[in-house]
Amino acid sequence: MDVDWIAARVDDPGVRVVEVDVSRAAYEQGHIPGAVLWNAYADLRDGSYRPVGQEELGRLLSRSGVRAETTVVVYGYAAPLGFWLLKALAHTDARILPGTREQWPESGRDWSTDPPDTNETAYPPPAEDADLVASRREVEAAIDDPAQVVVDTRSELEYSGERFWPSGATEDVGRAGHVPGAISVPIASLHEDDGTLKSPDELREIFEQAGVTKDKRVITYCTIGNRASEAWFALTYLLRYPDVRVYYGSWVDWGKAADTPVEI
Repeated sequence: MDVDWIAARVDDPGVRVVEVDVSRAAYEQGHIPGAVLWNAYADLRDGSYRPVGQEELGRLLSRSGVRAETTVVVYGYAAPLGFWLLKALAHTDARILPGTREQWPESGRDWSTDPPDTNETAYPPPAEDADLVASRREVEAAIDDPAQVVVDTRSELEYSGERFWPSGATEDVGRAGHVPGAISVPIASLHEDDGTLKSPDELREIFEQAGVTKDKRVITYCTIGNRASEAWFALTYLLRYPDVRVYYGSWVDWGKAADTPVEI
């Protein structure tokens, strides 16, 4: 979706706009009118940073005023994660505003600081779409499978084991490194200078040169799932790869496990 489409529907009760981010800071300074916030850590992860379960996600959708028939539009820093998650939960009408949140003020529209008007719903228990989600076990099975490729979308420093978190934080971290045999395609390499995704032709060249081709089943991962979801979006929606899944647990799950193989 684009800004004009959202602006025309901010008062539509059948549309719920969601800002997805890793903190409340930007949202509290101003957000699209009526938008609710999904915090990638507080709402989508538990105390150990691992993904929350289906029951918790169902409650989040209910608190957000989302019904099974609601059109949900995500935007913001972690919008790809929100979009992938909605698709993975088999939500019928999920949409995304690609690019940065600054598109809203840059188009001449004002942020709002008013709390959203939400009436809690009884969202039905979400059902996971197995075609979009890869488990830790499935990542392990993909390591030596020539028909599959695991793509690490983190930075080179994370891939090489010099950092666990992208910020370089040293507390509460697990083992650094990468999934054995994983191909490094840093998400930054897919971006233009303004943070938007490169053209489909440029993206195709980057992935194919790395060995990520359409004939293989692809699993993407990062640290908590946001960068992996953006790569999934590019592969699935811009390049039309037929079989791409996200390892939602990503490195915070793999690196903190005691028995997973790690390569540096």
